[in-house]
This record gives sequence, structure tokens and C-alpha cells, in this order.
Amino acid sequence: MQATKNGICWRLFLFSCLFLESSCQDFGGQTQFICTSVPKDMDICAATLQNSVPGEDLKTTVMQLRETVLQQKETIMNQKETIRELTSKLARCESQSGAEPGDARPGGRRKDAGTKNTMGDVSRGPADTLTQLSQTLQSLKQRLENLEQFSRSNNSVQANSLKDLLQSKIDDLEKQVLSRVNSIEEGKPGLRNETEQRGRVESTLTSLHQRITDLEKGQRENRPLDKFQLTFPLRTNYMYAKVKKSLPEMYALTVCMWLKSNASPGVGTPFSYAVPGQANELVLIEWGNNPMEILINDKVAKLPFLINDGKWHHICVTWTTRDGVWEAFQDGVKRGSGENLAPYHPIKPQGLLILGQEQDTLGGGFDATQAFVGDLANFHIWDRKLSVGEIYNLATCSSKAQVGNVFAWMETSLDIYGGASKWTFEACRQLN
Repeated sequence: MQATKNGICWRLFLFSCLFLESSCQDFGGQTQFICTSVPKDMDICAATLQNSVPGEDLKTTVMQLRETVLQQKETIMNQKETIRELTSKLARCESQSGAEPGDARPGGRRKDAGTKNTMGDVSRGPADTLTQLSQTLQSLKQRLENLEQFSRSNNSVQANSLKDLLQSKIDDLEKQVLSRVNSIEEGKPGLRNETEQRGRVESTLTSLHQRITDLEKGQRENRPLDKFQLTFPLRTNYMYAKVKKSLPEMYALTVCMWLKSNASPGVGTPFSYAVPGQANELVLIEWGNNPMEILINDKVAKLPFLINDGKWHHICVTWTTRDGVWEAFQDGVKRGSGENLAPYHPIKPQGLLILGQEQDTLGGGFDATQAFVGDLANFHIWDRKLSVGEIYNLATCSSKAQVGNVFAWMETSLDIYGGASKWTFEACRQLN
């Protein structure tokens, strides 16, 4: 009986050792067998149970060890994921800091509704800042040229004095821009002060803009409300003029205006009229390498105009809903005609008329690549088809000028946005 009991105890002892060994191997640890001396007259089974880890404690210890290992594995996985995420962000930052400004999007005349360029939604890098400063300087130069023309025609000593002062300011700004370009190209340490330098340049530009605005204000006070031109010096998605009232429903129309531009490719969009549900209700556009087009209810007719030579041109387009007949006149001469342009579709009311931008949605969705660049004046709309003689008289100032009965060119009829400017304009003086 004692031998049997001893055998059972030995088996229990060996089973405990094997269990401990397998548990240790689960955690990659080294295992050892520990021998303990037992008094000769002591019960081997009792000694074994006394020196070994109790079953419940053993299970608790094993579970705690496994839980610790799992927690460590989870921590390691989280750290690896964090490292991968940080590495990815670092790579993106490095690629963006070394990237060149993107090219303008190629494509056709239209794009998906709602697609819109934005300004100021990302931080500008040095290259973007220099581009914006260069464009601003070009805009200021154009406005100074207009001031110079105005001062010559009016013999204004004050205008000449301010013009010289502003020209000097612009020359200083150009030197600063050139210095920054050289610093970027040569990698000079001066780039560390870029933020402070940018602040000084932009502060000077703000002061310069204010001086020009004051001079423009004085000029506006001395001219009739219809003797003005709108100037769009840059191809942007934020310079435009909005007509304050909508067009009525029309079954015929004539649109006439004076334009001057040397933009290439394409002068852009002199005007666009959008209504709810139709962004291309009435649009005049020359985009990319396409000829100038007139759109009515999204239907297109190509116009034989050639105007991007930097000279003033008078253009008119007539249209009637019956058979969609249209005619195009440049400088008083009929250059083309056609039919089937949105036949029997009246121009809808309750829309929005924008000068200088093409609308992809009602009152928005402007695309800088479709913007008008140049000067626009004497924009008029009639709800009838003008005769050939009437159009010739408008283009040559042969008689008293007619004004549009739907929209007449007046400063009080427009709201100007984004830096587009107004200047004195005399159509007949341009012809002399």
C-alpha cells in the first residue's frame, strides 16, 4: 500500500514538473528541475505537494504572465503603427517642401459643377509667395500706367507726383523680391528671416494699395458714371464684378462691349449669366486655344473674333430665339452668322450676371484658367436685335450712343470684388 502511494506521488510530482516546464516554454524561458531533500521518514507525496506551487496559484501565475505578454505585444504593435504613421507624414512633408507649383489643369471648356479653386486654404511656401508678390507687382504696375495716362490727359501735377512716389515704391519692392529669389536659389542663411521679411513686404504692399486706392477715389469723383472701364490685371478666381439686378426673360438680345486684351492662350470670360439649374444660360468665353464662343442654354456657337492684340475692339452679338439665328460683329463689321443656337429657348430670368468670371454654379465655381484678363467697358444688353447700322454707329461713335434697355453701363449698377479696378474710359477718344 505504501509503495502504491509513493508511486502515485512520484507521478504527481513528475506531472507538476512537466506542467511547469511546458508553461515556461510558452514564454520562451529556460527551464530547470529543482531537487529538494526530504527527510527519510517523511511522506513523499506530502513533501511534493508542500514544495510545489499549488494548482490554483499556478494557474493564476500563468494567466498573469500571459496577460503581461499580450499587453507587451499590443504596446509593441501600437508603437510600430505610430512609427509607420510618423514616417509616412515625414515623407509627405519632405515631398511637399521640394515640390514645384503645379501646372494649370488642361482640358476642355467645362469642368464638373462644384469644382472650385480656392485661395488661402494651404500655407504658402517661398515659391508660392514669390509668385503672388510678382503678380501683385504686375497689377500695381498696370494701375500706375493707367494713372500716368490719366495724368497726361488732365495735366495733374498731384497725380504725377504720386505716380513717381508709387513707382519708386514698386522699384524697391522688385529689388526685395529679386533678393529673395537669389536667396532661395543660392540657399543663403537669410531664409531664416523669411517670415519677418515677408511681413515687411506685405506691409509695404498694403500701404501702396491704399495710396493707389486714394488716388483712384479722387479720379472717380471727377468723371461721369458711365465713362469708366473695368481692369482685370491677373488671371485669378477672385477678381470679378457682379451686376446688381437680374436679366428679364428674353426672346431676342444684343450684347455689345469694348474689350482690350493681349492674354494668351485665350482672353477668358468677359461675362457669364447663370440661372438656377443652368450655369451656362448665357456666356461669352475664349478659353485655351479654342475660338471665342457664345453659349446659350449650354448650346455653343463659335465666333470669328480676333481681339487679343492689346488694342481696343468693339464686339457685338445678336440672337433671336426663332431658329436660333445669331450674328457677330467686330469693330462695326459683320464677321459671321449662323442658326440653330438654342432655338425656341428664351433666356430665363432670376439669374446672376458676372463680369470677368465663368460660373460653374450660380454665383460661384470660378476657375482661374477661365477668368478674363484685360479691360472691359461700355457693356450693354438689349432685349432686341440691333440693326447693322446701329451696331456700326456704336463701334465708330458716328452718332449719339445708345444704351442697353436691359442693362446699361453705369458704375452704380455694379459691385466690384477681388481687386478689379475702375478707370476713366472714353470710347471715342480711343478711336482718335
